[in-house]
Amino acid sequence: MKDIYIRTLTGIVFLIIVIGSILLDPLAFLLVFSVFNFIGLKEFFRLSNSANNLTSKPTIEYYVFGMLIYFIIGLSGIGYIDVRYNAIIFVILFIQIAIELYRNNPQWKNIATLITGYIYIALPFGLMNSLFYTGAIDTSQSGLLIGLFVLIWTSDVFAYLTGNLFGKHKLMERISPKKTWEGSIGGLIFALIAAYVLSLFVTQLNIVEWISLSIIVVISGTLGDLVESLLKRNAGVKDSGTIFPGHGGVLDRFDAVIFATPMAFVFINLI
Repeated sequence: MKDIYIRTLTGIVFLIIVIGSILLDPLAFLLVFSVFNFIGLKEFFRLSNSANNLTSKPTIEYYVFGMLIYFIIGLSGIGYIDVRYNAIIFVILFIQIAIELYRNNPQWKNIATLITGYIYIALPFGLMNSLFYTGAIDTSQSGLLIGLFVLIWTSDVFAYLTGNLFGKHKLMERISPKKTWEGSIGGLIFALIAAYVLSLFVTQLNIVEWISLSIIVVISGTLGDLVESLLKRNAGVKDSGTIFPGHGGVLDRFDAVIFATPMAFVFINLI
């Protein structure tokens, strides 16, 4: 019973931090999620190190570059710097590759892990900021970003509930034994309902676009959940970290959002 209280309290605090920072100001969200980005990079390398037996430890440039990529994407996303500065990211990636040459025991798997960390962690977290501003949408409107989290959270909660009640057919047992097709379908159905409700209040997208976005978010979010499960399974751990009591680490809380954000960003900008 105590674990339930801890998990519930942590979830409430987490929700207040995320939604509060979105409503407060784009810069507030940028700064709050820069902390999540840093912790996410740390968790990712620790898990990858356990899974791949890396020969090097993360050095200062890994975190500096990871944070720099986040801030470049995030600041350009909310209009504080020109989008052309994103070209610097390509230079950062090649510098990171070259740095491996000067380590005591250089190996390509170290490079692959570091670059993957930037793509898997820093890029999606940076793009979350870009949902404050898409095309002609004013930066003061935060409905799309809130909508992304609402769809993910709705899908997660009801996938868990319907899976426990009706789940019989495993979705991908070799990766995540508890996930079922029934749970995933239940999560999608309730996400579609949430999309309809969002379309009534957040008019940046129409009902068809919100429904389409919800389908994209649920599918990509489920894949994100499975990918993080694969990472933890290979590392032989249950949770990616302990920062959120009862919930695990940053990657545990944002696994679905990490995968869904780039898909949502592309969809919203294309339409």
